[in-house]
Amino acid sequence: MTEEPTRHLTDPRAMRALAHPTRLRLLGELRVRGPRTVGMLSDAIDEAVGSVSYHLGKLAEHGFVEEAPEHARDRREHWWRATHARTSWEPVEMLADPERRTASDLLRRAVLDRYAERLGHYLDVEATLDPQWVRGTASSDSWLHLTSDELIELRADLEALAARWQARSDPARPGAETVTLMYHAFRDPR
Repeated sequence: MTEEPTRHLTDPRAMRALAHPTRLRLLGELRVRGPRTVGMLSDAIDEAVGSVSYHLGKLAEHGFVEEAPEHARDRREHWWRATHARTSWEPVEMLADPERRTASDLLRRAVLDRYAERLGHYLDVEATLDPQWVRGTASSDSWLHLTSDELIELRADLEALAARWQARSDPARPGAETVTLMYHAFRDPR
């Protein structure tokens, strides 16, 4: 199977399956680094081989990853790949169904925890990076006064901007390194 650009989630079981820190890390590794063996993934995320195998099985059960046998040198070697580049879901689609709303909330909180972990790790190593890379680092927030339609328009603009840079992304380009882009836009509940 070739990697699809985006997987849109509606199944609460798939959301709950993905809402595990180890599974989020595994899926992220496969997306960023490409197909990997269980051993490679175990080293990359510092988890036991048995744990990685178990979590890959759960991800495969819900269609997030699949085996990549064309990479294996022999029948004992098992390679895995992500089946899609991104995962999306619409919180508004979950509002009327308590099970889906709970699963969506669980997944969103797990993703938020992963974002915080990744940003924290970056801050831990920032002083060791080439200043040219640190110069491009950005963290900010803004308080806007928008209508709900304008918030939808802002979301579309952010998604288009991310898609434009994703299309430009090429891991084989000289000097290119992995860069994380995170953004959130939501109505302040105060």
